[in-house]
Parts: sequence; C-alpha cells; structure tokens
Amino acid sequence: MKKTFQLQVEGKHPERLLEAIKHELRKYLKRERRRVLPEGIDFWDFDCKFGTNAEAAEVVHLNDIIARIDAASNAKEPQFYVEILAKHGVRAKRAVAEADARPSMHGDLEGDEAND
Repeated sequence: MKKTFQLQVEGKHPERLLEAIKHELRKYLKRERRRVLPEGIDFWDFDCKFGTNAEAAEVVHLNDIIARIDAASNAKEPQFYVEILAKHGVRAKRAVAEADARPSMHGDLEGDEAND
C-alpha cells in the first residue's frame, strides 16, 4: 500500500476521517497477514515509510505508524503519505548457550542437599 491520505476534506468531520484512515490501514494489515505463507517462511513482516509526502517519507517501524498519524493530525497537516509493503519474515533461532545459561529451579537445591 502506497497512499497519500488527506486530513482535511470538505464536508467530513476530521476525527471521523482520522478514524476511517486508521481503520483502512488496520484492515489492510489484517488482510495481508491472512495470506498463505510460502514454504519456509514464518510470518509476514512489513517495510513502512511515513511522511508528509512520498519524497519526504522516512523509514519507520510498523508500531509507530498510528502515533505518527496522530502527530500529523495534531500538527494540523493537510495530508500525509504512508507506505506499507509486505515481505517475508523468518524467525531467528535462539542460541543454545543462552538456554544453558538460565538457572534451573531445582538445580541449586539438589546440589546443596548433596553436600549436607
């Protein structure tokens, strides 16, 4: 999705327009996440950009989009640009050493009882 949203539309209440824009973005994300995952892919990830226009858009995290929209609305910006592109995501495996470093709940007690 690459789209420029107008925040000031003649005859539309600004708060309702803002909620409609947020709803459209959430609906798009939900639809993209429902797509069938290709073989070997764990989840859908998203590349996001946000700005006042397409040329000034900067890379942002998906979780920051709604906050940026609210900030643009509070700053009385006439419009903003959002770009959300789905990409494949693969979960990284945890390191084995990290799992071994965690203390067990009963390991310390068993060692103390053996010494007594």
